[in-house]
Amino acid sequence: LGRCVLLLPAQHVKAFVGHQKNDANDALAICEAAQRPRIHPVAVKSVEQQDIQSLRRIRQRAVDNRTALGNQIRGLSGEYGLCFRQSIRLLRLDLLIALDDTTTELSPLLREELRLLHSELLDLDATVRRLDQKLRSVLRERDEYARLKEIPGIGPLTASALISELGDGQRFSNGREMSAWCGLIPRQNSSGGRERLHGLTKNGNRELRTLLIHGARAVVYRYKNRQTPLGRWLDALIARRGVHKAIVALANKLARVSWAVLHHQQTFDMNKAFASIK
Repeated sequence: LGRCVLLLPAQHVKAFVGHQKNDANDALAICEAAQRPRIHPVAVKSVEQQDIQSLRRIRQRAVDNRTALGNQIRGLSGEYGLCFRQSIRLLRLDLLIALDDTTTELSPLLREELRLLHSELLDLDATVRRLDQKLRSVLRERDEYARLKEIPGIGPLTASALISELGDGQRFSNGREMSAWCGLIPRQNSSGGRERLHGLTKNGNRELRTLLIHGARAVVYRYKNRQTPLGRWLDALIARRGVHKAIVALANKLARVSWAVLHHQQTFDMNKAFASIK
């Protein structure tokens, strides 16, 4: 009908409803929220973005089920005095060794059930690997993925999340808005012209924020070439603020750089991204 359709976040519309909730007040609140310049509408995803997001959701469910299964195996075995090391990789090895060891205090019934749980754990591993391969095959067909993976700290999972959630990045006018949407900016409590900054706001997309922080942590601990602009920027920041704050600051930087790469459709330039350090 020639109308411009907007999808508004429900949590932002709620503030305009008032005391009484009915259809008329809801419609009025939606109209008022739609006219506010600081409320970003929800971006309408394309079919390709929905496919990538669906694969991510299915993979996350499989990972959560695998984690829950591993915790159950540790809990059941611990009742018999058998403790396994952390991480799924070590659990596979320790559980297989314990099942073959006849000197442990595992009862025959639990030993049989643990073998079935070990087989289920391997099936979930195969499911996660299959979804990872399918996700990579889908991403290879997109030019954005080739540009994003050049950024240090951006892997297939983070790139898929950025593509499915941001698209071309047109919903944000600059990189800071995107990092604020991820909850990677300081929380403010300013008054009377005095600025007070605290920890992260942790608003917005929690999954994307987690992936960016994990990627930044990998860069801080494993990035070896410290003579590059990124290396010098990290060393100066770590010396001034410490490792943990440097990780969050780098995650904020990665969010802004990723937005610029998607929005302007340009390749990653380390000298431009970290131009402040000579």
